[in-house]
Amino acid sequence: MDESNSIPEETDVVTRMRTANRRQDYGGRRPNQYSHWIKEQMSWKETCYIGRWSFLGNLRVEGPEAVDVLADLSINSMEDFEIGQGKHVVQCNDDGKVIAEGVLLRTDDEEYVVHGVPAYWTGYNLENGTYDATGEYRDTFNFQIQGPNSLKVLDEVAEHSLRDVGFMRFDSIDIGGNEVRAVRFGMSGELGFELQGPAEYGEDVWEALYEGGQEFGVRRLSAKTSSINQLEAGIASRVRDYVSAIFGDDLAEYREYLRETATRDLITHPVEGSFDGDDISDWYRSPVELGWGRYVGDHEFTGRDAIESELDDPDRTLVTLEWHDEDVMDVYGSLFESGETFKYMDMPHQQKRAMIADTVVRDGEPVGVATMRGYSYYFRQMLSLCTIDVEHSEPGTEVTVLWGEGGEPASPTVEPHAQKEIRATVARTPYKEDRRREDIEHE
Repeated sequence: MDESNSIPEETDVVTRMRTANRRQDYGGRRPNQYSHWIKEQMSWKETCYIGRWSFLGNLRVEGPEAVDVLADLSINSMEDFEIGQGKHVVQCNDDGKVIAEGVLLRTDDEEYVVHGVPAYWTGYNLENGTYDATGEYRDTFNFQIQGPNSLKVLDEVAEHSLRDVGFMRFDSIDIGGNEVRAVRFGMSGELGFELQGPAEYGEDVWEALYEGGQEFGVRRLSAKTSSINQLEAGIASRVRDYVSAIFGDDLAEYREYLRETATRDLITHPVEGSFDGDDISDWYRSPVELGWGRYVGDHEFTGRDAIESELDDPDRTLVTLEWHDEDVMDVYGSLFESGETFKYMDMPHQQKRAMIADTVVRDGEPVGVATMRGYSYYFRQMLSLCTIDVEHSEPGTEVTVLWGEGGEPASPTVEPHAQKEIRATVARTPYKEDRRREDIEHE
């Protein structure tokens, strides 16, 4: 049983998050490791991987006003949104803080498919609004195939070529007699596709990809290292980099809707680290802070006023931090020395679903918050994402990460330890070159 689920709802939200434990079900929908995390990490640079994201929500929205509910909830413009096109969709609360982000596809004149947490925020608003549109949750598989050899694998196993599919576009292919939607996008920063279809034949598609990909070096991606691709690509994610902005009194009904509707726990959200705040909103983030300000359209949407005031003069932006090797090695070295140890760094990243948020300082003053700490074997570097004051965001800027808890940890899953100052350098974001848009038609 997940101990976090027994924490009373009336408990202060910050206390609940500080004492929650999600280690037990981390990666419960994916094996913790298939082969070896180093080999899996190298796959999306040298060959390719297949990974499972079938736990994501899937909502089909249909009707004359389907586009209206999506436009009202999303910062993204729905103008010039073509059939066969996809968007990275971001949805916010009234204060302009991110509730959900995921993928939106336009599949017909009055039909859209929403993937991820936005499926539930959209479904809730359909049920509680007056839109001439309906939503249907569906049981689907959702696999990613990413890396330089991903197209070769699909050429091998599919009946239809995808070489004319542009980035954030999709087409249908046949794999083993099963129709599969192939969406060209991904979180690895490399050429890749997301493959979707009814759950009933998902395992057949998975096996076809794995068997057909053997000659091209395909590897299966496990939970142990799956977030490193997002870290290298500079893509923030819910849980690791921000708390969904759903804990206000005005969204109590939505939280109850999530408990009744979502196929996984989207409310329990452990937080750890040296960063602390008086209210759970201190762990919320705006689209501008997370690098998604470019998505903001000209239309009216929930949270627009707050976001608009931030666009022209943002306080913080998203960067990557390189953690200095010597200080990181001190953390591991403390395990072999007498005296108090520093907080252990799981390899290659934390093996629990939590936002480990650590204060970043410069000249003794807080300037940002580091999240998604992880080790990239490809770069031989400990990295993290960081929302940082704009004036300190220039690559090459030296800062310090306060690694560890801010005081005596409230969580029973965090052992007492000394806090460690770790030097870090602001680096480019994305850290790895983005190759997702490479021309595949003429290769």
